[in-house]
Amino acid sequence: MVAALEISGLKVLYGQAIEALDGVSITVPDGGFVALLGANGAGKSTTLKAISGLLRFENGRIAEGTIKYRGEDIAAIPSYQLARRGILHVREGRFVFPTMTVEENLEASLFARGKRGPALARRVYEEVFHYFPALKERAKSQAGYLSGGEQQMLAIGRALFAQPELLMVDEASLGLAPKIAADIFTILDKISNDRKLSILVVEQNVTLALRHAAYGYVLENGRIVSEGESQKLLDRDSLSRRYLGGGANAH
Repeated sequence: MVAALEISGLKVLYGQAIEALDGVSITVPDGGFVALLGANGAGKSTTLKAISGLLRFENGRIAEGTIKYRGEDIAAIPSYQLARRGILHVREGRFVFPTMTVEENLEASLFARGKRGPALARRVYEEVFHYFPALKERAKSQAGYLSGGEQQMLAIGRALFAQPELLMVDEASLGLAPKIAADIFTILDKISNDRKLSILVVEQNVTLALRHAAYGYVLENGRIVSEGESQKLLDRDSLSRRYLGGGANAH
């Protein structure tokens, strides 16, 4: 079976010489839920930007390696075309449109896929509100007045509204209370299982991510230093000490 996403030997440079990634290789199975873990500055966000075509907006470039989506090399394809193919990137910081309502934010994502129409909108509204009932309650509210957790739900819901085939979420729990962060990951897990959706999530909270993802990769200084099935990664004492500051059950 062809993997949904296969990255091999990826090297990324910023400017002329700043190396952000050095030989990164990652696979996301079709319908799989994979976590990319590591501390700030490890290269996690750069990896997502390389996949989604956003590097060029930050003076970054792929120096070596391949990025294949369902067997096709997509490294040179513009970001808007990747979105139309169903590769959706929820960026760190949420990036909701603050003066637009929740409904308007959701509908804006249909343009990313080049799809429109009231029948489609009704169907995907139902799906998004099923996973995020809090958004239904705030449907007519301006996004700028939502809580941080609600804005993260909206950012993910907006990507879901565009009917993704590969969903990438950067720092899903950043700045959120522990319960809200746990709820976000529970919903992502459910979406992956229900829709057989391929998900790649970038996260610093190792324990939380590995409780839900099936497989994990650990980045350090632009290189993969560990990978494996989630429970096996959690059971490794060295990984726990480095990224959790204690045992595998640390919070």
